[in-house]
Amino acid sequence: MALHMIKLVVGTDTVEDLLAWRRSTREAGEREWKVRTRQTPKRAEELAEGGSIYRVFKGAILCRQPILRIDTVGEGKASRCEIVVAEAIVRVAPTARRPFQGWRYLQGNEAPADLEAGGGLEAVPSDLALKLREIGAW
Repeated sequence: MALHMIKLVVGTDTVEDLLAWRRSTREAGEREWKVRTRQTPKRAEELAEGGSIYRVFKGAILCRQPILRIDTVGEGKASRCEIVVAEAIVRVAPTARRPFQGWRYLQGNEAPADLEAGGGLEAVPSDLALKLREIGAW
């Protein structure tokens, strides 16, 4: 079973905002999409073998991005982790998640299901979808 990472999104409120931010970084010359953290995960190999970063926006997991590789850059106290993710964003069934600091591991069986492309559900506003999931209607 795949091991994933879950991380809060800071500075954007929606998946569309995140995509707009990425367009601006690509125009500025950043070729790869990197998620930077202070600590390199101890289970980095497992994450890079089919794992994804699930992103939390305003208390709900809304999307994921497959992890391509995990690099540690710098040495000593200056070392940092760069997680290179795929450009494609996969929307998932909105799932409530309490705030936390940093990132957490997410087991494959705990990960929200992907929304199927073309099924029409991806057009449902994320706040409405979250409410429907909370009451058990979705």
